[in-house]
Amino acid sequence: MPDLLLELFSEEIPARMQAKAADDLRRMVTDKLVAEGLVYEGAKAFVTPRRLALTVHGIPARQPDLKTERKGPKIGAPDAAVQGFLKATGLNSLDEAKIQRDPKGDFYIALLEKPGRAAIDVIAEILPVIVRTFPWPKSMRWGERSAKSGALTWVRPLHSIIATFGPETEDPEVVKFSIDGIDAGQTTFGHRFLAPAAISVRRFEDYEAKLKAAKVVLDPQARKDIILADAKQLAFAQGYELLEDQVLLDEVSGLVEWPVVLMGSFDQEFLSIPGEVIRATIRNNQKCFVVSAPKTGKLTNKFILTANIEATDGGKAIIAGNERVIRARLSDAKFFYESDLKTKLEERLPKFENIVFHEKLGTQGERIKRIERLAAEIAPLVGADVEKTKRAAHLAKADLLTEVVGEFPELQGLMGKYYALAQGEDASVAAASEEHYKPQGPADRVPTDRLSVAVALADKLDTLVGFWAIDEKPTGSKDPYALRRAALGVIRLIVENTIRLPILKAAKSAILGLPEKGAKYPAADAQKLPGDLLSFFADRLKVQLRDQGARHDLVDAVFALGGQDDLLMVVRRVEALGKFLDTDDGKNLLAGTKRASNILSIEEKKDKRSFDGAPDVSLYKLDEEKALAKAIDQVKSEAGAAVAKEDFAAAMSAMAKLRPAVDAFFDKVKVNDDEPNVRENRLKLLNEIRAATRAVADFSKIEG
Repeated sequence: MPDLLLELFSEEIPARMQAKAADDLRRMVTDKLVAEGLVYEGAKAFVTPRRLALTVHGIPARQPDLKTERKGPKIGAPDAAVQGFLKATGLNSLDEAKIQRDPKGDFYIALLEKPGRAAIDVIAEILPVIVRTFPWPKSMRWGERSAKSGALTWVRPLHSIIATFGPETEDPEVVKFSIDGIDAGQTTFGHRFLAPAAISVRRFEDYEAKLKAAKVVLDPQARKDIILADAKQLAFAQGYELLEDQVLLDEVSGLVEWPVVLMGSFDQEFLSIPGEVIRATIRNNQKCFVVSAPKTGKLTNKFILTANIEATDGGKAIIAGNERVIRARLSDAKFFYESDLKTKLEERLPKFENIVFHEKLGTQGERIKRIERLAAEIAPLVGADVEKTKRAAHLAKADLLTEVVGEFPELQGLMGKYYALAQGEDASVAAASEEHYKPQGPADRVPTDRLSVAVALADKLDTLVGFWAIDEKPTGSKDPYALRRAALGVIRLIVENTIRLPILKAAKSAILGLPEKGAKYPAADAQKLPGDLLSFFADRLKVQLRDQGARHDLVDAVFALGGQDDLLMVVRRVEALGKFLDTDDGKNLLAGTKRASNILSIEEKKDKRSFDGAPDVSLYKLDEEKALAKAIDQVKSEAGAAVAKEDFAAAMSAMAKLRPAVDAFFDKVKVNDDEPNVRENRLKLLNEIRAATRAVADFSKIEG
């Protein structure tokens, strides 16, 4: 079956746009092919700084013929209707139509056949549309064509197009189309400097091979593999170790077509700067990797760059040029760092009074005071020293106003730790500057130092309560203030550090720090907000537990009991409940409890009343009723005592004792007895089953 080769050759495509562009090209072309009935076998897209390429193999040579039926007028219909039907279907007379029998009357049916077109003709129509509607984040017009109405826009000036189509056993044909004066053909170009001559290609295999011979590695992953392997080998050969950086590797591979890895150096004096500052400077400004000494793990005065050319001097001029730029950038960084050390962190805090955090939530200075107060309240609950916690919260945001963080925002917190240590602060106080931002994602580390935990919880809870108070909650996929991440951070801090922190109490305390009603900023509804926020935590906890393999309905079952704001205990209940429901006793008790709930729901709806209250012991007629009542009393006592001691495994074991009595009751007892008082009593007994299981969870919320 024929294959398609497409290349769009242009000026440099920004590295950040390349991966999505390749994916968009593959998706758009294959979607169009399938929509036209051309189902393919496989497709793969490629991208370099100067080209987007796509190969699609196993495309049918022609579209399938399309056969359709079109219903016409009834037999005996007016002539105008018949003539309209003939015209619309292209039939010469009714003799060419079929007659379809129908209870409402006999109808004319036209059998229409639309022969499939040659795939190459369909593709010639598809590709120009795709190029003209390609979803670049940013595009441009250029040259003489830019003055024309409707002129082509592309990410950078488009120079040539390859489009060939044909089976492996034959020479492919050029897919004939033109876009803004650029005719599709079979010509591309190699490396801009090493092999700039035109190259004629036929199909993907020789296209890829000829590009490689012309110093272009087409596959982005292959370029990444080359850069990483060569960089690690070069560092190893010099006795160093490469500090791997996947994000930087992705970007660098998008800057070169023929990667050549080289090593440069900088002055030893710059190693007095924190390693993270050196790395950020070299990474952000020159897109270079740094290396460390294997024995100490500390940075050395070397860096690794990726050139796009095999230089005749072995890369000496390229290395020297990068060294000059890096020397200047590190000189600036060293100046910023040393200047920052001259000003104590607390001396920067007054400036926060003039920086607005949010127009409805006050200044950064006000927010720091709120975090400081809340952290001091949380400190005893997590085992942190209150005074040290207040000091840590007081200084935690101060580095936001330093020169280094202004230049490298990604170093916020970390620089605060360095500056705090430099001015003699307690190590835990300093660590909190960095760690109170954590965890920032599911893969991020959770701090364990109790000061850091207290400040981190206060910071995240203040954010959540504040934005809930001004009704800036996440909606759909939109979460501009990263409130979902903040809630997951609170959950992980609590659960992974086994902290007992009542969320409702903490939220109410955080509300007290917000601007009062009638002031410049509207305050929260102190009654409603904590409950709403707790529901949000329940949803986030479901996501967290689901990612760990737990069932979301078990979280609902525990939260349905009401007042469950101790997230650590919720997790422990869910874990114990999940293990119990994996046993035969758990599964059968769940089935029995649901049966009881279903019967109760039906009868309560029928009688328009509930069946609360204790059953009348004197109305028990059967041994199974008495046995169930006795089992319920025993389970209530044992499960309640176990829950009070927070021994949820023991509570589940107690619940298991209810199963035989429930099974026997439903096997032998007719709930809707003919005697009204006996019926009511038995329904009350069913309600007791429901009440007994609620000692650990609301079983009605559990699926299955």
